[in-house]
Amino acid sequence: MRIAAFGFRSMPPAKGAAGADKFALELFPRIVAKGHAVIAYNRRYKDAFIDVDEYKGVKIKTFSTSEKTGFDTLLHSFKCTWDIIVNNTADIVHIQNGGNSIWALPLRLFGKKVFISQDGVDWKRDKWTWYAKLYLKISAFITAYLPNEVIFDNVIAKKLFEDKFKRQYKFIPFGSEVEVPAENGDVLSKFNLLKGEYYLFVGRFIPDKGLHYLIPAFKNSVSNKKLALIGGSPNPSSYEQEIIAMANDRVIFPGFVYGDDTNILMRNAYCYIQPSDVEGLSPVILTVMGLNVPLIVSDIEENRYAVQDTARMFKKGDINSLTEQINFCEEHYDDMKALAQKACIRALSVFNWDKVADEHLELFANS
Repeated sequence: MRIAAFGFRSMPPAKGAAGADKFALELFPRIVAKGHAVIAYNRRYKDAFIDVDEYKGVKIKTFSTSEKTGFDTLLHSFKCTWDIIVNNTADIVHIQNGGNSIWALPLRLFGKKVFISQDGVDWKRDKWTWYAKLYLKISAFITAYLPNEVIFDNVIAKKLFEDKFKRQYKFIPFGSEVEVPAENGDVLSKFNLLKGEYYLFVGRFIPDKGLHYLIPAFKNSVSNKKLALIGGSPNPSSYEQEIIAMANDRVIFPGFVYGDDTNILMRNAYCYIQPSDVEGLSPVILTVMGLNVPLIVSDIEENRYAVQDTARMFKKGDINSLTEQINFCEEHYDDMKALAQKACIRALSVFNWDKVADEHLELFANS
């Protein structure tokens, strides 16, 4: 099969990367390894891009795009769609993010099979303006009907779409396993961190990630460890400035970290905290579970589905509730480690990247 993919930022990841980039990084090289051709379309921002033509067998094509949040995705996706049609780069098109669903129409008119991965309920994300949320609601309708198939990574969003649009959709979860280097390298010393002496968050600094709960909750807790917040805002934002202003000297901001270094930071953390208000099936949570690291998450449905009874949960948006869970982690760490072992077993048995690749290929071939 000849497959084209767009809707993420870049592979390998660049500044501003998120779950969609992790998904691309894990899925598409596996599809190539199974004998198929994949062309992935990277975005080029003024200060953030990866200059590569190939990654683990995946052909990479890079198009520049706008710096304006939201419009950057639309512009890049238009360029990808044009290139796929004009240059006939693929027969099958895999699109991440239902906000890109409008491109399913021209692609299908030109005989392409189109598959959209919908990772959550996008219009609920606080980062969007009212008009962006309206566009995403319209896009959801298009997503529901235009592609050959819609793929959901979590059963909650799948059920919401099925109830709303009276159709059945495909469920394929993310995988969890990662290759972790045997040595810690220099990443811990680079950020002045010690094994087991820091809490960790990895992701974008946007409102729906809940960092404005995490920082005050951590400061209010009994912990004397550090809190490392890996990542940043994908575009300059006042929210990122507000988050940094909340911090004290125990809260550190190492910036964007990728690849093996991220996995090393996860593996050596005392506990990972995911305070999100909105998520799909978080690939970061699944990775942390697979690495046998204690975990605290918000009690949103998607997180409850991922961890079940293998992590501590706090009430979404409740700083006091999160503080209580951090204190529990400090005072009952043996219990946290026992939960982490259960989480590792669940992650590696239920969420497997090779199985994910096989299920996507079967869907591409038979839809």
